[in-house]
Amino acid sequence: MPWCATAYGCRPRPLGSVGAMASYPGDYDGPLDPDYAPEVDGEPDPGEVVWAHVAYEDDPTRGKDRPVLVVGRDGRWVLGMQLTSKDHDRDAQQEQRASRFWVDVGSGGWDAKGRPSEVRVNRVVRIDPATIRREGAVLDRARWDEVVAAHAAHPHPQVDRAVTRRRSPLDRLVNMFRKR
Repeated sequence: MPWCATAYGCRPRPLGSVGAMASYPGDYDGPLDPDYAPEVDGEPDPGEVVWAHVAYEDDPTRGKDRPVLVVGRDGRWVLGMQLTSKDHDRDAQQEQRASRFWVDVGSGGWDAKGRPSEVRVNRVVRIDPATIRREGAVLDRARWDEVVAAHAAHPHPQVDRAVTRRRSPLDRLVNMFRKR
């Protein structure tokens, strides 16, 4: 049953069930070439913050409804970085030990309470465009540039930093034998 009317149309609310995320291909860990191109036209564009269902990192069959900064596309998937209103400056060392890196982006139209937000820069999630409900706001260019620079400094943990490409299981196996 539809629950909202937005620029993207009425869609059922994603429930985070196994059915909702059963086809999730996993987080995107390839190289990004983010191009700031917000265009408030009802379509998710890089530089816009939208609301969508985001799979949990430790259990992609479940997830949470949250704001996401759109950073690109991967085939049919929209690529994004999740936002949170939780202040990770207070637990920065713990977050760094867990390989989670955050950048402050301030407040914006994506948060009805006007709370300051942070973007996780080393996790790029794939989002089914059908789960995107509305544009929350456009992130200003200066903040976008900070996020992109931080992502370059802290890529996804599975990205081979030397060659900035995805390391396949075969690559890892070959490297394991080379070390012997």
